[in-house]
Amino acid sequence: QVQLVESGGGLVPAGDSLRLTCAASGRSMALYTMGWFRQAPGKEREFVAAISSDSTVFNIADSVKGRFTISRDNGQNTMQLQMDRLEPEDTGVYSCAAGSSFKVGVRSGGEDYTLWGKGTPVTVSS
Repeated sequence: QVQLVESGGGLVPAGDSLRLTCAASGRSMALYTMGWFRQAPGKEREFVAAISSDSTVFNIADSVKGRFTISRDNGQNTMQLQMDRLEPEDTGVYSCAAGSSFKVGVRSGGEDYTLWGKGTPVTVSS
């Protein structure tokens, strides 16, 4: 059974940093596009960042560009999201997702991803 499990969320003051990790088990993600999405309370899920299977192509949402960095380690079957200079608007549940690189690109919408984690909460206080 394939599982994606997020970790690294927490409560931090504005300006601080967090590093999220998505760990995959049950299948290698080496041929999967992977991404991060977030959902704030009362709002719809939004795209944060995505990375191609070979880490050569990235897509970062304008709202976090320059502050968030996405990376992955196919050898460890993990993906990371480094979040710096966090703002209260970054508060939400962050979920990782994966989809076959044959069908999902870094600009694909969340509906195209087939594997999802349960999410890790991030709260940024002002």
